[in-house]
Amino acid sequence: MEQFLIVATAHFLALLSPGPDFFLVARTSVKAGWRVASGACLGIALANGVFIGAAFAGVSILKDGSALFIALQLAGCAYLLYIGGLFLRHAGRSGLGTIDAGNADSTQGWLASLGMGFASGILNPKNALFYASLASMLAASSSAWKLAYASWMFAIVLLWDLLVAAAIGNRRVLRRFTRALPWLERASGVMLILLASAVLVHLAMG
Repeated sequence: MEQFLIVATAHFLALLSPGPDFFLVARTSVKAGWRVASGACLGIALANGVFIGAAFAGVSILKDGSALFIALQLAGCAYLLYIGGLFLRHAGRSGLGTIDAGNADSTQGWLASLGMGFASGILNPKNALFYASLASMLAASSSAWKLAYASWMFAIVLLWDLLVAAAIGNRRVLRRFTRALPWLERASGVMLILLASAVLVHLAMG
């Protein structure tokens, strides 16, 4: 349970730092409303689900303690350390203030929004690397725990994006989030670095 809380927290904190998916949901919500933006939210979650499933399927065929397994874990740690360092280095530089209010005639249908969300998520190589990194650290977990991890990650991506879609049209909420963002990015960086460091310590002691 302790490992689940650590990984779940690190995953959620990573979601808080805006990327292409965040800006797609935000812009769609501002331009077309949260109901249309919910299509993008589901598309993004489905794309994440593809990466989550592929990541866990990939590591499940590796033997614990094998050279390839250890190499994958080391690569995953290196990537988490890298993006954790980026979060700390660039905290507070995300341009949320550039979201354009748009016009009513730019409204897109829900299905078009769904397709855009899926494309945004599936074409982002950082998603694949991030989930592969997490999965490599959880390869020794039971199938039940892997299912729990996968279900949690899919659900939290969807719920977070829906929350963003519902709240982003409120300028007061947007301003408050912008003010809190640097601290959230720093917390994300620290959590990812600590997670990778803990795995490295475990490998060194093993």
